[in-house]
Amino acid sequence: MTKRRRILLIALAAGAGAAAYWWYFVRPAPTGILTLQGNVEVRQVNLGFKVAGRIEKLNVDEGDAVQTGQVLASLEKVYFEDALAQARAQRDQMAANYAKLKAGNRPEEISEARALVAEREATLANATITFKRAQSLLNSPAGSQKTFDDAQAAQRQADAQLKSAREALTLQEAGFRKEDIDLAKAQLGEREAAVTTAQRNLTDADLIAPSAGTILSRVREVGAIVAPGETVFVVSLTTPVWVRTYVSERDLGRIQPGMEVQLKTDTPGGRTYTGRIGFISTAAEFTPKTVETTELRTALVYRLRIVVEDPAGFLRQGMPVTVTVTPPPAQGTPVAGVN
Repeated sequence: MTKRRRILLIALAAGAGAAAYWWYFVRPAPTGILTLQGNVEVRQVNLGFKVAGRIEKLNVDEGDAVQTGQVLASLEKVYFEDALAQARAQRDQMAANYAKLKAGNRPEEISEARALVAEREATLANATITFKRAQSLLNSPAGSQKTFDDAQAAQRQADAQLKSAREALTLQEAGFRKEDIDLAKAQLGEREAAVTTAQRNLTDADLIAPSAGTILSRVREVGAIVAPGETVFVVSLTTPVWVRTYVSERDLGRIQPGMEVQLKTDTPGGRTYTGRIGFISTAAEFTPKTVETTELRTALVYRLRIVVEDPAGFLRQGMPVTVTVTPPPAQGTPVAGVN
């Protein structure tokens, strides 16, 4: 490499460095209207049932506009209704058992136990008299060992039966154990949860639109058996409209969330829409190739989301738009007509 060529390359490098320094650090910040290029975001949601079943009704078709809460399709509900009826019957059975244990024994049952105790007391008293008589006659000619043994056995049996009746009366008066009552309460709670689940499954047999939009695709037909989460409709969310665009790093300070912007499509004679900046990305990224800009393709940009109300539905998803932003004048900058 000759000395002249080496000097020329050094001069070119110095010039490029000086130009880059001026571009990034000395060049005055742009002012005035800011024009950005963007597209209407594609916002779609795949809708499917939360439960499995056979499709009985499809209430909308492709191209239909739907509203939030609208029933789009329904499954056959007979199986869900039967499951709910069964769960309710089991719940009622557990509720009756819990109420029985909580209330304790009926007064009639307690009275019956007391009567049995009285009967056993009378039996024991009679057996005791018979035993004493046999005991007094044991050493006389009128008595015998067998008579004495039978009377003694009868007395012991009557005494044991009386103790058993008294224990039964105590249990009747005390009612059921706390552990049994707690178990019955837990079983009732389980059945109530089963009823809630069955009721939810019945409700989920209807496919509800989560928000307003337009049906893009009808994937399944009446009579098809679908699994939970299997797509039945593809819905385009149209309200509000989101526009995606990008702003360069140098222009980032000229915009802020909530700022009003103007949007226009490429349609000849198309109307101008008013929107607001709803989101500014906190992370820089390289300019997407789909964004037309006069800056270098490798320049860092920040993604914007602009929210637009379009009740008439003229803005179509994916449509290119031109966004015009008129930043407020910087503080201290003279404004025409203002002293």
